[in-house]
Amino acid sequence: MNGVHDMGGMHGFGPVVHEPNEPVFHATWEGRVRGMVQLMAAWRTVTIDAGRHSIERLPPVDYLRYNYFEKWFDALIGRMLAAGQIAPEELASGRKADPSPLRTPPLIGADGVKMLTTVHSYERKIQAQPQFAAGDAVRAKNIHPEGHTRLPRYARGRCGIVQRYHGAHVFPDTNAHGKGEAPQPLYTVAFAARELWGDTANAADTVHIDLWEDYLEPA
Repeated sequence: MNGVHDMGGMHGFGPVVHEPNEPVFHATWEGRVRGMVQLMAAWRTVTIDAGRHSIERLPPVDYLRYNYFEKWFDALIGRMLAAGQIAPEELASGRKADPSPLRTPPLIGADGVKMLTTVHSYERKIQAQPQFAAGDAVRAKNIHPEGHTRLPRYARGRCGIVQRYHGAHVFPDTNAHGKGEAPQPLYTVAFAARELWGDTANAADTVHIDLWEDYLEPA
């Protein structure tokens, strides 16, 4: 979807502030939010792509004023309510309903730690052969889907060169909406900065973007 989250190449947001020795979490609650987001996946009611899409759908004014983990937290609440993992009255009171009609989390103690530290792969085996190879000239399609996509607006309609084929990976555009993993070839594509931003960009700069096959066409 086109939204405020897709701000690559846009002006007017001020300088990027570099924080030397930045901590992983600036406050204890941020770590707790990360833990909740990871552990709620134990119910298998949301995928990583659906989670990203829930953040994209935050109201623009909230998206711009929230910090990173505030975005996570607000989107998490919406997902939990939609999945029936918490009840509205529980959210309002801050207390578990008694008796709670909701499911008991399947992860406790060491099982939860194991899930948080397990690396998950989104690579899949498919029969279809990749359409493109390293060195091929491609163009990113000029599409404007209403749902989730990992094709940034600034690259749409622009030409680049395939640098690498990564095998087949879960397709975010379907996985975010419960339409299946639909794995397909994934490539790294290099775009000249001037192709993306015009003649005022540095001629020596290149942007590399990982793009699924459905996003691309021969140039």
